[in-house]
Amino acid sequence: MDANKQPARGRVVLADDDILLREGLASLCERVGYEVAGQAGDAVRLLELVADERPDLAIIDIRMPPHHSTEGLKAGRTIRELHPATGILVLSAYVEVEDALELLAGGHKVGYLLKSRVTAVDEFIESLDRIHRGGSVVDPSLVRELFSAQRRDDPLSFLSGREREVLALMAEGRSNAGIGRRLWVTEGTVEKHVRSILGKLHLPEASDDHRRVLAVLTFLESR
Repeated sequence: MDANKQPARGRVVLADDDILLREGLASLCERVGYEVAGQAGDAVRLLELVADERPDLAIIDIRMPPHHSTEGLKAGRTIRELHPATGILVLSAYVEVEDALELLAGGHKVGYLLKSRVTAVDEFIESLDRIHRGGSVVDPSLVRELFSAQRRDDPLSFLSGREREVLALMAEGRSNAGIGRRLWVTEGTVEKHVRSILGKLHLPEASDDHRRVLAVLTFLESR
């Protein structure tokens, strides 16, 4: 191996029938240190690649041949069942709430992003890294869509405006420090908001990480 070559951040497979987008994603991943283990233009080939290569991550277009409906989402569900160690990032051209919620119900090593988000390279790579580490990623556009469609019996109705902002950023997978930078407040202030959110949602005592996941799931289901 080239002595100057950086070690791979992880191994990925890519699935999209748009070959230009797929090649662009492959080039981007390789440029920042991910090894591209294979590419697929349809869900059948994707499942074969994951079974053969056992990648760390699968980046999947939600709509692929033959019907261009939810083949990518179904493939992601199959990967989650058969290869749970593989993280899944689904890319979509539009916000599709029901599809996103079905995917995100897995809770870890999973993400849903709009394709337009790929152009924000640093954020896209940060999303890959976060999923690789076991976290989840939710596109901010989906977060806004969910907030705009809350039910009358919304369990989030007791949260203040600032607490809703904090919870929305939690749903995007951001740490307390990241939320603080986004809202221009201290990490200690964010911690206070998080404690208040968890208390108001009546979440059972458990590890902080587990309670954060429960809070995010409550948020995602509150629509």
